[in-house]
Amino acid sequence: MKKIVYTLIALTVIVACKDHDKEKSTAAGQTNTSEKSAGSQEDNWMYLFDGTSVDGWRGYNEKTLPEGWVIEEGMLKSLGRGGDIGGDIVYGKEEFGEFELSLEWKIAAGGNSGIFYHVLEGGKYKAPYNNAPEYQVIDQIGFPQKLEPWQSIGADYGMYAPDFEGAVKKAGEWNTSRIVFTNEKVSYFLNGKKTVEYVPWSEDWTKRKEEGKWKDYPDYGIAKKGLIGLQDHGSYIWYKNIKIKKL
Repeated sequence: MKKIVYTLIALTVIVACKDHDKEKSTAAGQTNTSEKSAGSQEDNWMYLFDGTSVDGWRGYNEKTLPEGWVIEEGMLKSLGRGGDIGGDIVYGKEEFGEFELSLEWKIAAGGNSGIFYHVLEGGKYKAPYNNAPEYQVIDQIGFPQKLEPWQSIGADYGMYAPDFEGAVKKAGEWNTSRIVFTNEKVSYFLNGKKTVEYVPWSEDWTKRKEEGKWKDYPDYGIAKKGLIGLQDHGSYIWYKNIKIKKL
């Protein structure tokens, strides 16, 4: 009987020790997601904007953030002071090659914006679109002018028309956009739906570049890595939860 009692006591002590060690390990590994900062990582995601800081963001070809971009209630907001040239911003701390980018956005009625990647800077370029591919962000429903397919929401602007059927929301509603870029395939998503897929630098891609909107922009799309950028095209737009994962 004594032997059984001693055995039960020993087992109880062992289990208690294991639970204590597990609690210590869990506490040591906890992260407070409300305290993420720009550049922090969670499960290989790197936050470029977390709602509290514009650290790393600046104007295109500039050293500081333009006055037309502000933080408003945890969102990175464009005040719509930019135009065809000027007002666009980039995350200047790091270049990205193959990646997955995810963010949320909403746009004012009639608004227009865009998400750039592989952005190159320098005096020979006046705006990111001179060389960088663009995921089109626009008020598809309420834009005041007729939109061509290659100008539509979720397009690879000027190159590949999107399939956005069933994924479009009204201006002022939140959207989720995602870009997955590898050297073998590029995919764009809008609210969970794939809108575009193409092979970068392929024969088809090259033909579209040489015969379409970018025929007079020799450096368009040539970079295999570059900065992430956001466009101010003269309208209010709000971005949040901007994060990227290297592939």
